[in-house]
Amino acid sequence: MPARQPETIVLIPARRLQLAGLRSRSIGLYALVLWGLAFVLAVRPTVTRFLIPILVVAYVAPFVVAPERLSRIVRRGGSGDPPPPPMKNVTPPDPPGGDG
Repeated sequence: MPARQPETIVLIPARRLQLAGLRSRSIGLYALVLWGLAFVLAVRPTVTRFLIPILVVAYVAPFVVAPERLSRIVRRGGSGDPPPPPMKNVTPPDPPGGDG
């Protein structure tokens, strides 16, 4: 059985982000940062106290957050989406002549 490559492990949550509808550039940046942090952890094991919590949160977050919410959070930053339609008034009108 072949050993898992680090790239494959990084791409598992990246696939989840792709299914959530994120842009390819955002997913690539996420995978690159996650891989870079893991690489730094492998090269300099003295920073484990600082990097392991960040790596765990960054790896698990795409699985915990719902895809709709994740795409809403990422797209919040001023996208060109049209504003939502105005709310429809469904309250019945008051009867003429007062309360009754």
